[in-house]
Amino acid sequence: MELQQLRVFREVARELSFTQAARNLHCAQSTITGQIKSLESSLDAVLFLRRGRYPIELTAAGAVLESRVDQILQAVDTAGREVRGAADRRGDLGRRRANCACPHPLQSVQRRFPSVTVGAGQDSPAPSVDHP
Repeated sequence: MELQQLRVFREVARELSFTQAARNLHCAQSTITGQIKSLESSLDAVLFLRRGRYPIELTAAGAVLESRVDQILQAVDTAGREVRGAADRRGDLGRRRANCACPHPLQSVQRRFPSVTVGAGQDSPAPSVDHP
């Protein structure tokens, strides 16, 4: 599970429309569809009932993810801000040690959502969220 997939899911769940979510996120509908399919594959769950073009609705699994997605994304954003703040206070040494400052906020996400793994790597362009 990747953060971008969660952001796309959140938008589709809010709009209950792949087309409107694509407009809101300024990307092609095929991109939205691909992100949702990848997310469903990684979770081994169908998140939306698709009945032709309109309307779509959340499945029970989709409703569970919708109830958690804002918390997950907020926790990751908070962890990122805390890490960047620590790095800014320490200069380059802090940037190298950012991984040391990161576990505490990420561990709180892990405790709240035990089936989700959150991590950020040095070479990674963005943090990622993995689900077994």
